[in-house]
Amino acid sequence: MSQNYDDDMLVCRCEEITVGEIREAIRQGARDVTGIKRRTRAGMGLCQGRTCEKLVQAILRQELCNAPEEISAATPRPPVRPITFGALGRGEVE
Repeated sequence: MSQNYDDDMLVCRCEEITVGEIREAIRQGARDVTGIKRRTRAGMGLCQGRTCEKLVQAILRQELCNAPEEISAATPRPPVRPITFGALGRGEVE
């Protein structure tokens, strides 16, 4: 199923990254979700990609003409969940 996304459509709400910015990152050499993340910060916001990663994968598949199994998820990076500086300072981090 091919979807035609408008370049102005917001993909990552946390970092305010658009489809056009994702496509530009692909033109610059990004070939996976982690490459997109490094070039645009899509998936680095508060939700850690839980909201936008599937859409980033769909855009990669569309632009690179890849099968779904060829586009892997981003490499997980800590923190897995947000913590406050207060909790960090008090040593309440597991």
